[in-house]
Amino acid sequence: YTFQVYRRADGRAGPRNYIAVISNVNCSAAVARRVPARFTAERLRDFPNVDGVLSFSHGSGCAMQFGGEHHRMLNRVMGGMARHPNIGGYILVGLGCEVGTIGHLIQDQGLVQIGDSGSTSVNSVARPIVLSMQDLGGTKKTTDEAERLVEKLLPQVNAARRTTIPASEIVLGLNCGGSDGNSGITANAALGIASDRLVACGGTTILGETTEMFGAEQLLTRRARTPAVADKLIERIRWWEWYTGVFGCTPDNNPSPGNKAGGLTTIYEKSLGAIAKAGTTALNDVVQYAEEVRTRGFVIMDTPGMDSVSVTGIVAGGANVMAFTTGRGSCLGFKPTPVLKIASNTLMYERMRDDMDLDAGTILSEGRSVEKVGEEIFKQILAVASGEQTKSEQQGLGEEEFQPWILGPVL
Repeated sequence: YTFQVYRRADGRAGPRNYIAVISNVNCSAAVARRVPARFTAERLRDFPNVDGVLSFSHGSGCAMQFGGEHHRMLNRVMGGMARHPNIGGYILVGLGCEVGTIGHLIQDQGLVQIGDSGSTSVNSVARPIVLSMQDLGGTKKTTDEAERLVEKLLPQVNAARRTTIPASEIVLGLNCGGSDGNSGITANAALGIASDRLVACGGTTILGETTEMFGAEQLLTRRARTPAVADKLIERIRWWEWYTGVFGCTPDNNPSPGNKAGGLTTIYEKSLGAIAKAGTTALNDVVQYAEEVRTRGFVIMDTPGMDSVSVTGIVAGGANVMAFTTGRGSCLGFKPTPVLKIASNTLMYERMRDDMDLDAGTILSEGRSVEKVGEEIFKQILAVASGEQTKSEQQGLGEEEFQPWILGPVL
């Protein structure tokens, strides 16, 4: 199996091709948001291979311990978005006096300028484009300069062309949101079949939402490639028990009211359905939130259950396609990675056709096999990776969901 990606002059390749304006601190978020707004569809008309200009801004970047866990996690998110395979070029924008300095981000994440050099050595290629609001003289001047630089990047990014590569290069993120009583036996089970097919092709699948594995983790540790991998997952479960306890709650505060209205009664029911997304293959690694995934096959990433926070970490870790199952009707999109939404029941699918890409509810409503629906999902993953737009992309959704996990005190 193969799919078609944008191959760039520096050798990188991805299913989508965006330019990113990345804010390292909330103080520069306004600039990061204003620049893409200036690049309308009309203005990008002469650059058909550029999918758009995106901003990545957030509510943190300062008032945190320098080099602490919060800082390291945020750096992983920022670095992951900058070097993401679906990003053809990027600009970093800061205020100038923040704790999370851009200089530290570049050094910590080994970021380099995207260009026509094939080298990945910081010493042999230019540093990324960096703008400081305090050095440039404020919001307007920085916005104008960022606009000029994006304009300069457009021809370079547009030079990428679609080329065919093996399905083994797909890194598929697995997530679910707004689950119901059907999710575990329709959408999640069918996605598990698709996940196994991709792994069989040599590809990678990333399962997030550690809090939605609670009570079913033993089914995952049994699949661990080595005892050390199993221990990494158990350590994360124990960490969550400690972390939630600090705030007077427990990981089993799921399911949500919406999940209960959909027929789920306990976290254990929800977890058994949630882990079905990961199929049956061996668990090859467990990684931290937003950590770059370097191991092929089935991998778990430690993320919260909140959809936008979880998907942010998975995409920053390298997922170039997302598969998102839902029973209640979650409408999440996430640029730069296309999100394929899979409905667990036909009634919801019919009601929300504008947002749902596939109806796995036919397993119950029409008696179709889980295997056939899983094969359909696998083929749709290949189609989306090759450029077919998801429902959220058709509506222009996915620019508001970027939400890094905030961990630790705000000082």
